[in-house]
Amino acid sequence: MKRWIAFRAILIKDVRSYYLKPPNLSWGLLFPLAWTLMFFLRSQDPIDIRSLLPGVMTLSVLFGTTSMLAVTVTFERKGKSFERLLQAPIPLGLLVLAKTSGAILFGTLNALVPLALAAFYIPLEASGAARLLTACLLLAFSSAFLGLLVAVSVQEVFEAQTLSNFFRFPMVFLCGLFFPLERIPLPLRSLSYILPPTYGADLLRGALGEEILFSTASSLARLTALCMILALLCLRAINRRWID
Repeated sequence: MKRWIAFRAILIKDVRSYYLKPPNLSWGLLFPLAWTLMFFLRSQDPIDIRSLLPGVMTLSVLFGTTSMLAVTVTFERKGKSFERLLQAPIPLGLLVLAKTSGAILFGTLNALVPLALAAFYIPLEASGAARLLTACLLLAFSSAFLGLLVAVSVQEVFEAQTLSNFFRFPMVFLCGLFFPLERIPLPLRSLSYILPPTYGADLLRGALGEEILFSTASSLARLTALCMILALLCLRAINRRWID
């Protein structure tokens, strides 16, 4: 019970200290809004909003979650506050989950912004709501652990942003977010199948009634497995770099 009280305290502290700050709130709203408008208004021709929505939602989760977590954890490490948390009498796994939960919630809410805008133009079926939420949460989990892995690898905040972009921008082109995977050259296509957004975007397509590349069960299993792998890598990196 005391462990979950500590979990709650860490989560509330992060939400108040970082995610509820006006600049972060406005950025969290404006960033997905900018992505949405960029694709919805890119031409005078009619746009298939339903086909673009999964990609926009995926980008909102990916960039929002990784940016916030990589920067906040790096900032806390620089201020020595994260080292104090490592000395708390709670398991390391629970501590990592507490630190990532705020970013996961932030990224998931980011994805709801373009979804809410799209609801004014296309009908959204309630039957796909659970699948949409599951896909957003798993995407946020994987993005959070990716952001944490970046934070473990750097010393400065600007290094965290630079290294994050090294991973994020290739994902935009390799995960089939806005054009089919078949168009990606075969040597690069193999990378697409080990990137979480590939399966997250496919789950979102299925939830919105679009054509999918993988079965829902397959995408869920692969995305869950990638989340677990990233979590284990984060724990290993923290043990090796910050504890040992």
